[in-house]
Amino acid sequence: MGKLEGISIQNYSSLKFIKMGRLFSDRSGTPLSNMTTIIGPSGAGKSTVADAFGFIADCLEMGVEAACDAKNRGGYEKIVSQGVTDPIRFELYYRETSNSRPITYELTIGLDKNGRPYVAEERLRQRVKTTGHPLSFLYLQNGVGYAFEGTEGGQEDDTNHITGEKVDVQLSDPRKLGVVTLGAMKQYTRIEKFLNFLKSWYLCYFTPDSARQIEQSAPQPYLNRTGGNLNNVAQYMYRESKSDFAKILSDIQSKLPGITKIEPLKMANGQIVLQFFENHFREPFFTQKMSDGTLKLFAYYLLLHERNPRQLVFIEEPENGLYHHYLADLAEEMRKNVGTGFSKQLFVTTHSPFFVNSLPPEDVWVLEKGEDGFSTAKRASDYKFVKALTEEGATVGDLWYDKYFG
Repeated sequence: MGKLEGISIQNYSSLKFIKMGRLFSDRSGTPLSNMTTIIGPSGAGKSTVADAFGFIADCLEMGVEAACDAKNRGGYEKIVSQGVTDPIRFELYYRETSNSRPITYELTIGLDKNGRPYVAEERLRQRVKTTGHPLSFLYLQNGVGYAFEGTEGGQEDDTNHITGEKVDVQLSDPRKLGVVTLGAMKQYTRIEKFLNFLKSWYLCYFTPDSARQIEQSAPQPYLNRTGGNLNNVAQYMYRESKSDFAKILSDIQSKLPGITKIEPLKMANGQIVLQFFENHFREPFFTQKMSDGTLKLFAYYLLLHERNPRQLVFIEEPENGLYHHYLADLAEEMRKNVGTGFSKQLFVTTHSPFFVNSLPPEDVWVLEKGEDGFSTAKRASDYKFVKALTEEGATVGDLWYDKYFG
């Protein structure tokens, strides 16, 4: 379990400095909700925010040097903000449950003496008590520093006051994240939990053509980034519980226009493929013949029904290829699905006022380009009149469309 209550991004492409939600460095902000929607005109930085999340996930998986080159990023020099000499910095403010003390993760990525991207600084902090000053339980500079074992303890940076079991640490490769190395060890309980939270992030780059592929028979619990294993996920859900899967399909089919029934078909090799029954047709259609919009909606609803959900999901522009009347229902289903607890959190970027109309202004963040060419971020509810107008019955998407803000 866990939820991101705030994030700041510095010197990452057009994001010279943006912050969203509550942070250790700025506790005046309101924590991010379970569904955060990011809007703004083309070129405002929405895709860059999504890529920043993806970059952190890639640093986790492949190290910072490879992450800088992955996804056509072009290397460190291409992703650091233009005209900036300072390194790239991230700050994450994270809480496991409503009763747990928040944890701050700070990550600084720069260039080493050989011009290679590396982890210049990495830190995890947590308060000792509900109102106590946070202590660092992981702190590394250039791969050298300390970590604390167990669930308590840390070091106060100003006074060097220490509680708990401190262990000196030196990483063999400062281009790898310390949370990856130490989080694999059971004695570093808090680092392990935070690592598991980061590992649970899912960045969705769903494409209908990928979903039309029929892969080899191999049950898989989660959709991959492109949705190319859609039938494999269906096979997994069918194998785990046929009755539960039937209920999920029944629920999803009620939300897909023109679809009267969805049934799994077990093939001779053990693989499961999905049959879609449409109005006016007696014979079913398989995924290869379904429209782009139907496949996208099905994939999104299937994602919302994961048996053990990923804790943070980021979806870019779900409206692409979808009829605008379906978007309000999709947004409402997403809000309903993530709920108010700590088991699931959803980030969405969109251009669609129809999608935004189903959201409260507190859940909507607006990106704009400043006079210096860099992006700014502001909650829709912080714009003049917006909160009052929505309380009187106006919808956020219509206000945005009519240029009351953004």
